[in-house]
Amino acid sequence: MAYIEGFVCAVPAANKDIYREHAAKAAPLFQEFGVARMVENWADDVPDGKVTDFKGAVKAKPDEVVVFSWFEFPDKATRNAANQKMMSDPRMEQMGETMPMDGQRMIVGGFEVILDEKAGGKMGYVDGTLLAVPADKREAYLQMAAKTAAILKEHGASRVVEAWGDEVPEGKVTDYQRAVKASPGETIVYSWIEWPSKAARDEGWAKVMADPRMETAMADRPYDGQRQVYGGFAPLLDL
Repeated sequence: MAYIEGFVCAVPAANKDIYREHAAKAAPLFQEFGVARMVENWADDVPDGKVTDFKGAVKAKPDEVVVFSWFEFPDKATRNAANQKMMSDPRMEQMGETMPMDGQRMIVGGFEVILDEKAGGKMGYVDGTLLAVPADKREAYLQMAAKTAAILKEHGASRVVEAWGDEVPEGKVTDYQRAVKASPGETIVYSWIEWPSKAARDEGWAKVMADPRMETAMADRPYDGQRQVYGGFAPLLDL
């Protein structure tokens, strides 16, 4: 089963080009280790929330921008092997010393893909989401996600991915649990929607929100929507 290593970090706005260059230089090494796809996304439409939001998740400063990124692996075994190589390769230490952001506030975790619906087409925009879902509601969440994914694809989404928390460690400064104010017994869900462009995303969401099937699909959502973290991102790197 496919596996995701998901990241969220805060990068100084002035370091955008430096961050992209740093990530591009690191990509061949990650691919050598087994990463099938590496995606970096720069915050574009990331609202402030009343309870949770992406900025709070990584304690972003006023001059920082949130980055939502992920590695895709064919399975967990490949991801585990890659992480072992990363920890023992001296080139990784060198890259860590030149990161153009505060690595202590980066949040990271491993997620099992439970839904991956594709309609085809190149990714031009991303909606990223973090959720806390009761562990015993996994099947109910998956059923709801499958219904909403079908509607999203019908209205222009090119891909919908839902990934269930598997190895999501607690951090010293930030972590996924604090990002969504997770309670004991809740699991983190890392998900995203790919769109052909921002225009397609805006048009698509207008249609989705007007579609009566969406209200039906979301009527009994098995999670607290007030703690949902979400935002729109422009692709920075897709390799």
